[in-house]
Amino acid sequence: MNVYERRRAELSRKLSDAGAVAIVPAARHATRNADTEYAYRQSSDFYYLSGLNEPESVLVIAPYAEENAQATLFLRPRDRSAEIWTGKRVGVEGAVADYAMNAAHPIEELPAKLPDLLVGATTLYYGLGQDETMDRTVLEGVRQARGRVRRGGKAPLSFVDPSLLLHEMRLLKTPEELAIMRRAAAASRAGHEAGMQATRPGMWEYELEAVIEYNYRRAGAEDVAYPSIVAGGANATILHYNTNRDQLRDGDLVLVDSGAEVELYASDVTRTWPVNGRFSPEQRAIYEIVLRAQKAGIDEVRPGRSFNAYHEAAVRVLTEGLVDIGLLEGSVDELIEKNKFFDFYPHRTGHWLGLDVHDVGLYRDRDDRYRALVPGMVMTVEPGLYVQPDLAVPDRWKGIGVRIEDDVLCTSGEPENLTAAIPKEVADLEAIVGSGELARV
Repeated sequence: MNVYERRRAELSRKLSDAGAVAIVPAARHATRNADTEYAYRQSSDFYYLSGLNEPESVLVIAPYAEENAQATLFLRPRDRSAEIWTGKRVGVEGAVADYAMNAAHPIEELPAKLPDLLVGATTLYYGLGQDETMDRTVLEGVRQARGRVRRGGKAPLSFVDPSLLLHEMRLLKTPEELAIMRRAAAASRAGHEAGMQATRPGMWEYELEAVIEYNYRRAGAEDVAYPSIVAGGANATILHYNTNRDQLRDGDLVLVDSGAEVELYASDVTRTWPVNGRFSPEQRAIYEIVLRAQKAGIDEVRPGRSFNAYHEAAVRVLTEGLVDIGLLEGSVDELIEKNKFFDFYPHRTGHWLGLDVHDVGLYRDRDDRYRALVPGMVMTVEPGLYVQPDLAVPDRWKGIGVRIEDDVLCTSGEPENLTAAIPKEVADLEAIVGSGELARV
């Protein structure tokens, strides 16, 4: 069995235990403007189970169907005239031969064949409310399935969000997934290092963005995992700044939050470095606090520790540092209890990472407690400090924004930092920034 077959088989077992069937549609191809479409990006759930990167497809996992139909894929048939314009399609035959589906049919046959696939289950795992057209097809299929079992048999009586099963599967990364994520991390390293080498006072944020993303592609990435943040000076205090149109000034820092995507798996990395290659005393003080906080957070990514433990560790180091440099006053414990650090650090320290940048999986258990970490979970560790220009602090601190982010795997022992090779120590940054030529492409 290939990796996608194994996932479908595991989901089928879980569905069988729950007396259920699942419907997982592909993402629609969205229009950008007029007759131009956005670059297609597959639904993460659909891709996780199928490996297919085509729109207009629906996967039905039906444990109670005939053996040759338990994993049935509906997709676009081969069409020579269409393929001349938009490329080859997998087609019905390819879905079985190359993607190991039990059965496959043209997507146009979904309304007619769906009711039979729903018979035998009392519960339907399907995400209502995401696609009105698909919802109508599914609801009509359920109506017909119920009609077919009036004299005996079962048909879905309730709907359940598929995330309750599928997203918990996705939370724990397999060796195959981790191999891809390491490739994404390597591509991100290539981009960030090239960006550091090319940085000069006077260049534009978008130039730096272009250098970084160009080198992702050269290293094998298919895309960026999210719109890149390249924030010079006070722009770095805007958490999700991605306008990327300002000029980088001598004496400022630049914060780059950008990651490569490989086979739909995301990398998520932030580095902050001086535009001219040298930290000022204030910049270095802030930077070293954040770096210590990040290292403390990474050390908490261990099995059995609470998901919140690494956030708490980072908050403590950040608060202690703010007291040390005089931006906060008072007892560290009391400052943390009253969230006094929030003016400088208004976000959490990380999130799950995988096929989605903010990946799926619950953060709390049924008792609303933060869940314990287990091997196979991958998360970001990304503390930061942001001194907003309007804060009542000495002018020399204003406008400094620093975030440092890595992608960390919880193992059975020590945490594994997937992006550790990307420079972040002060000496390493000062050695690499400005050391290369700006590529003219």
